[in-house]
Amino acid sequence: MTGPVALSAQTLPATPDGVAGTRLRQERDLYRRLLCLGAQAEIEPFLEEALALIVDFTGARRGYLELGGRSADGGRPDWWTAHDCSTDDLAEIRSAISRGIIAEALATGDTVTTASAMLDPRFRELGSVQIRKIEAVLCAPLGGDASLGVIYLQGHAGAGPFGKPAQEGAELFARHVAKYAEHLLVRRRSAERLDATRDVREKLRSDRVIGRSPALAALLRQAALVAPLDVHVLLTGESGTGKSQLARVIHENGPRSGSPLVELNCAALPEGLIENELFGAVAGAHSTADRAIAGKVAAAEQGTLFLDEIGELPLSSQAKLLHLLQSGRYHPLGSAESVQADVRVIAATNVDLEEAVRQRRFREDLFYRLQVLPVRLPSLGERNEDVVELAQYFCADASERHGLRKLALSPGAQRAVAAAEWPGNVRQLAHAIEAAVIRAAGEGAQMLEHQHVFPNTETAMNTAQTSQTFQEATRHFQRDLLQRTLEETGWNVTEAARRLDLARSHVYNLIRAFGFQRARGASVAES
Repeated sequence: MTGPVALSAQTLPATPDGVAGTRLRQERDLYRRLLCLGAQAEIEPFLEEALALIVDFTGARRGYLELGGRSADGGRPDWWTAHDCSTDDLAEIRSAISRGIIAEALATGDTVTTASAMLDPRFRELGSVQIRKIEAVLCAPLGGDASLGVIYLQGHAGAGPFGKPAQEGAELFARHVAKYAEHLLVRRRSAERLDATRDVREKLRSDRVIGRSPALAALLRQAALVAPLDVHVLLTGESGTGKSQLARVIHENGPRSGSPLVELNCAALPEGLIENELFGAVAGAHSTADRAIAGKVAAAEQGTLFLDEIGELPLSSQAKLLHLLQSGRYHPLGSAESVQADVRVIAATNVDLEEAVRQRRFREDLFYRLQVLPVRLPSLGERNEDVVELAQYFCADASERHGLRKLALSPGAQRAVAAAEWPGNVRQLAHAIEAAVIRAAGEGAQMLEHQHVFPNTETAMNTAQTSQTFQEATRHFQRDLLQRTLEETGWNVTEAARRLDLARSHVYNLIRAFGFQRARGASVAES
């Protein structure tokens, strides 16, 4: 965010003689709050705070603020927010962008104000003005630029029109908000250009999938390809990469999205219960079946059955699952009659099914039946660009779920998280951040720091006898290898990066994450 806009005495609206000090205090409050808007780094909260500010200052009953371009047919703008507006109010305000009150403000670049639109000869012929009995209106383009956005205020809390102080305040607001808005738009559009997933997200509902990396974009393109096809899908990849979440994305973007998604973890039940859980049972089929039991297949009728850890399914159950996939029919336990089923199966595994087939632990015919459209999920190491964004998401989520004060990751914590190895992938990162949030909240910390995420790192580095997790041992090795390589190359970062086969930027991140400092008087060489 750019620095605050300088406000000198000459830029402030003049205070007429005889006006009480209340107005001066209101104006000073407006200036202070305008400056505070500059601290916002995202467009959406910026717009909400900005509109709340000007509605409060002017005493408007309704307010609307929009930013960015819009389609030629007058559809929704890129970003907008409203105050006390119904759906019909919003539709009317947006349509007025191309005609009437707002159109005049945008065409002239000047503020338009009227004591009563119903009596104003410029606007009284507009049907919406008469139907909605629109009276006091104040409307101004942001920064005088029609392409940037507009602020529209309607109905004054007091009797009569918006006064001169309200108009001067709104014009000051429009000028300074425009400066901040332009900077945020540049940042957002720059980020969107770097977002490899942007094109596919326009076709695929995937709001809960966090990240922008090319690896994630390739995965979402595969999901967009298979989702609309009513075929079975096999998801592969390491544990913790998000197979359950991707199954939900495929289901929600497919032809069965209006029907249930039913999940069954094949590794969570003993062999004797798996078929009962999957296919159900008739009354008396076994000692606990005192009544008919509906299985997961029946529960997923006309929807999707997600079978996680399919590689752990017993061979006897694999045969019955194959029969279901081939014929669309299955036998509940204890039943001599088959039941018709209309389900889509999405299976997931973190084991090598081809090797399991070779070892006769998995049926070859079932493997090929599931293998028609395989989708492999990348490990977190393959999408390292997403680690910080994921950590920030998990931090906000954990704070909200546990009712704790909202925390953010410090720059040092971000660098450490990005530099770390996450063999447990997204699941491990999520658990680590959740634990860090709880530790930080317990300490009353203002931000999530390195030590909250990696509380045992220093102990692991300094005590050889300490029991280490795989992650801690890996970080210890990385630290020693990097330190040794930097010393061997005389702290020539380019040469160290070449020897370690790393990007130079990643070496700098590691140096900061591990807190390395070269001897006093020496500098880090880049080449």
